[in-house]
Amino acid sequence: MTSQTTIDKTGPADEAPSVAPAPAPAKGLRGHPWLTLISVAIGVMMVALDGTIVAIANPAIQQDLGASLADVQWITNGYLLALAVALITAGKLGDRFGHRQTFLIGVAGFAIASGAIGVSGSVALVITFRVLQGLFGALLMPAALGLLRATFPAEKLNMAIGIWGMVIGASTAGGPILGGVLVEHVSWQSVFFINVPVGILAVAVGLWILKDHRAENAPRSFDIPGILLLSAAMFALIWGLIKAGDSWGWGSGKTWAFLVGSLIGFALFALWETKVKEPLIPLGMFRSVALSAGTVLMVLMAFAFMGGLFFVTFYLQNVHGMSPVDSGLHLMPLTAMMIVSSPLAGALITKFGPRVPLVGGMALTAVSMFGMTTMSTETGTLPMSVWFGLLGLGLAPVMVGATEVIVGNAPLELSGVAGGLQQAAMQVGGSLGTAVLGAVMSNKVSSELADNWKSAGLPDAPAPGLDKAAAIGYVPEEIAKAQGMTPEILSRITGVIHDTFMTGMGLAFTVAGIIAVIAALVAVLTKRGANAEAGAGGVHI
Repeated sequence: MTSQTTIDKTGPADEAPSVAPAPAPAKGLRGHPWLTLISVAIGVMMVALDGTIVAIANPAIQQDLGASLADVQWITNGYLLALAVALITAGKLGDRFGHRQTFLIGVAGFAIASGAIGVSGSVALVITFRVLQGLFGALLMPAALGLLRATFPAEKLNMAIGIWGMVIGASTAGGPILGGVLVEHVSWQSVFFINVPVGILAVAVGLWILKDHRAENAPRSFDIPGILLLSAAMFALIWGLIKAGDSWGWGSGKTWAFLVGSLIGFALFALWETKVKEPLIPLGMFRSVALSAGTVLMVLMAFAFMGGLFFVTFYLQNVHGMSPVDSGLHLMPLTAMMIVSSPLAGALITKFGPRVPLVGGMALTAVSMFGMTTMSTETGTLPMSVWFGLLGLGLAPVMVGATEVIVGNAPLELSGVAGGLQQAAMQVGGSLGTAVLGAVMSNKVSSELADNWKSAGLPDAPAPGLDKAAAIGYVPEEIAKAQGMTPEILSRITGVIHDTFMTGMGLAFTVAGIIAVIAALVAVLTKRGANAEAGAGGVHI
């Protein structure tokens, strides 16, 4: 492999920092690579679990606290918004003050905010502390990757990231199962209280095991205007996407005002970063084609995965009538395949490089998405399991490989920023996928519902607003209780709603599959991280 200069920190290539030397062997337990992985995994598991476990508790929170639908939506949106906006800035904090300290503060704050939610007596307090959860979660996620990058030797970094990705995948997919058990048998508060002992354990293990690593040329100042510009741009983007899929719609002037405003904000941020001495995100990072491709790949992967998976829960619960626990169990093939294949993906990427596993992973993801377009109201557990398992098998190498490409191609002193960039790409992709595929679904349902209603021989026309219920496959209770309703008519109405939902879901999965194919093409541009290449005897960008 031809040795080249690594990416620069501020501008010209001849000012580039050297690649980080291999970590010195740990003496004793502190700083031991595999114990470090266990320590950060505990904190990461807590945050990843919280991303999905709370959705199961939302109906109980709504009833107990008398919350409106908008309030309940903001229990989730407030968390995601805070997380997405703060990730890159939080990564910079880790680069400046040390990833160990940033990680421990993030874990402690996340656990405290979780406990505060459990004792909150109003939905306003729940939303407030959920925002704090998001901010503290943003602190610990990039710091976890920064600690792994600094602790593991190059030849073992992919395996570590593989296990890290396994923890995130398993926690994310296992959230609905654990949440269903806790809500059904304990209370909605227990969904948040469970984070307190986990947080205490993570802090205790972290104080004992984690070792602070700081690059010699780590940033010493903060780009405050850059932080403000990037935060405003990220806020406008995520807010616009949330509201487009929530209440404003894609035809609203307010939606496009925020989206255009976000583009202007990103442009001003990029312009400012070329002028400041120590930028928040040195744009020279993106001279690495591999790093840029990894970032785009992470956005596209999250678009297809999170956007597509959004409809699966409605399909299982509203169309098949499963309980939250049962629907979570039906997603176990996805979880199991991610658990099994993530470490294997790390080993394959270490041996062969990321390109082939990434292309293959996105190809399998595309096959799974296209396969899910064949599901119907009568699809059994076995066919579902095949497509869900194939999705997990495809996602694992992408989660591992794209993370390694982004973090591994950044200088050590910017590993926190790179970790924040990786996580921010996932949040943007997930929000974009949910909003765009939600719009595709809604438009398809709106255009099909009236015709399907008429074809079923139902009287009159669909009630106003029924298309919104059909977009999630839900039959409103007021229809079943309507005067003159008979079992035969209710059965036909249910069939129309479910069939219309399936048509919309099929189109949404088709779009997700196309995005996965595009992501596979982008994956061709990826290559092994500079840190890994250095460990192999050369530096390559």
